[in-house]
Amino acid sequence: MAGGRRAGRIRMQHNHSVFLEARFWFLLLGSVVLPFGIYAVLMLKRAISRRTVLLLGFALIAIAGFDVYVLQKLSQAALHSASRLDDAFFASEVSVALYLLPALFAGLGINIVAHVLNNHLDAAERRFAEEQRARQ
Repeated sequence: MAGGRRAGRIRMQHNHSVFLEARFWFLLLGSVVLPFGIYAVLMLKRAISRRTVLLLGFALIAIAGFDVYVLQKLSQAALHSASRLDDAFFASEVSVALYLLPALFAGLGINIVAHVLNNHLDAAERRFAEEQRARQ
């Protein structure tokens, strides 16, 4: 609609783009640099403790949550921005694709945590069976 209205709501005009905000750069840091740094640590280490793997798995889940939060804030800011590029990325159907990366990280983090827990439970079951055999 004319006059700066969108869907019956007055739209606040800002002179800057969402891409210039610190939140956008935090999103890039959280979506690209940190997770791939975690992957590098997990892949390049020859020996790694169960606790470290578990913490890195939880870190991936936390990063995914942070990314979703920042994406929500950026989509709200894009609605108030004068930039059409902001709207195209954060306030349209394209924004759904931006949620795939956090979903991937959360899924990988959950798999890593499940792997550690499964290994721990397998070892605990073996110890229990050995203790039962030793008692008999």
